[in-house]
Amino acid sequence: MKRWILKSGETTLDGLVLEAVAKPEPGPGQVRVRIRAVSMNYREQLALMNAGGNWRVDRDIIPVADGAGEIDAVGGGVDRWNVGDKVITVYLRDFIHWPPHARTGLGLGALDEDGVLAEYVILSAERVTRAPTTLSFAEAATLPCAALTAWTALQNAYPVQPGQKVLSLGTGSVSLFALAFAQALGAKTYVTTSQDDKRARLTELGAEDVFNYRTDENWGQSIYTATGGVDKVVNTAGFGSINQSVQALAFGGDIGVVGLFNFGDVIDPGLFLAKGTSMRGIPVGTREAQEEMVRFIDEHQIKPVIGRVIPFADAKDAYKAQSAPDLFGKIVVTVGS
Repeated sequence: MKRWILKSGETTLDGLVLEAVAKPEPGPGQVRVRIRAVSMNYREQLALMNAGGNWRVDRDIIPVADGAGEIDAVGGGVDRWNVGDKVITVYLRDFIHWPPHARTGLGLGALDEDGVLAEYVILSAERVTRAPTTLSFAEAATLPCAALTAWTALQNAYPVQPGQKVLSLGTGSVSLFALAFAQALGAKTYVTTSQDDKRARLTELGAEDVFNYRTDENWGQSIYTATGGVDKVVNTAGFGSINQSVQALAFGGDIGVVGLFNFGDVIDPGLFLAKGTSMRGIPVGTREAQEEMVRFIDEHQIKPVIGRVIPFADAKDAYKAQSAPDLFGKIVVTVGS
């Protein structure tokens, strides 16, 4: 079988190497998954660069966290999976139920955990869930990180109700999934972007209105004025946009903070307190929530936005495409036939 390895100590794509090795065998409590597709997230760039020296230990590692495929073999003691079952990976380790804990790690393909950029991988039987029956492997591979993060932001602690208003910041994959999920939950959706040429695409995806944060430095107030205040903000832009997010909120609104971006801003305490704002960090989500999300996707026939599909042999191009400024939708790598 073939697999991509990120060599120890390397922090550029020169260190990403394709190699041929023997097909691995599952041990007790494990399954072997024949990977059919993987998808890229921004965190793959962080793991590649070993940002802050915190993303990888000193060994070669198979990168990338999100994958879809079918069970190819099962180890001893595994009774919940059968050969041929279609599955997707679970991003975080031992995160079955809420709340989070200190042992979850940074996801597959980081620290001491191999990822899924390979033709076959060995995983704990608890590290996969069933794939949606309504999605292809390429579509299903987009779900474990971005989709589950959006689902958790919308449904954990303060679940979105029909008729509420949801604001997603930016046009990254988490925001696009939040847009789709919120609409299926019966909410009205709003989006920010820095590029007016994306406005038509966002409107086609069902956004009620689109606001350009690049040309309007007071976009939070503009959104509040236009909507009367949104009930929830899925903030994928970090703390640099917290005050504008609070400004956009209705009184009693909720902010889910996603991703490792822009930690420099200071919250305006007067506005934050006066609105009774709730703010939560979103650590992707639980396996239990992923199973719930998969059922919801099948029920509502939700399709992910895919920007580009790239062959396994050209995986380096997937890293380049994922970091491109005009990215819109998930970058997927197909593995095998």
